[in-house]
Amino acid sequence: MSVIAPGMIIFAYLCGSISSAILVCRLARLPDPRENGSGNPGATNVLRIGGKAAAATVLVCDVLKGMVPVWLAYYLGLSPLWLGLIAIAACLGHIYPIFFHFQGGKGVATAFGAIAPIGWDLTGLMVGTWLLTVLLSGYSSLGAIISALIAPFYVWWFKPQFTFPVSLLSCLILLRHHDNIQRLWRGQENRLWKRKNRNKP
Repeated sequence: MSVIAPGMIIFAYLCGSISSAILVCRLARLPDPRENGSGNPGATNVLRIGGKAAAATVLVCDVLKGMVPVWLAYYLGLSPLWLGLIAIAACLGHIYPIFFHFQGGKGVATAFGAIAPIGWDLTGLMVGTWLLTVLLSGYSSLGAIISALIAPFYVWWFKPQFTFPVSLLSCLILLRHHDNIQRLWRGQENRLWKRKNRNKP
């Protein structure tokens, strides 16, 4: 067990370091997401520069690279604390990928994938919270921020033994979104879609 747990942390970090956004954009001959759009190599930016199909591919891959290490560690019988550290390692890999000069994304989809193995009921609530926030506001970043804030409470309700590691994961996501929080406060954040001007005839 003492060897397996640190090994899983390294494995999770390496999985997270595989930048789906950069690889998908290269394969689809799209612009580099680090140099176009918001400059963030994530699904939302790929949606802006490459369309829905490319963004969906990135989203699925980002979720899986958080989900697979945690699920594997869960079946190996590791404790909730180790599972939390493995989840954080996967997100750190996404944020600071060793394979791509440590220039990564925000880690939201990877964090979601890491939390998903806790249970499908929790997964449904997380998806619903993010989706409802985005539909009402138009801000993908706000959906991520609200979901990160509420996730520890959801986890406490369903499986309280995972509350502490999920709280750490939420703090990491919120820290990564500090620029988005400032732009939201100033009204400078970009929406996924533009609102129609109702004053026009």
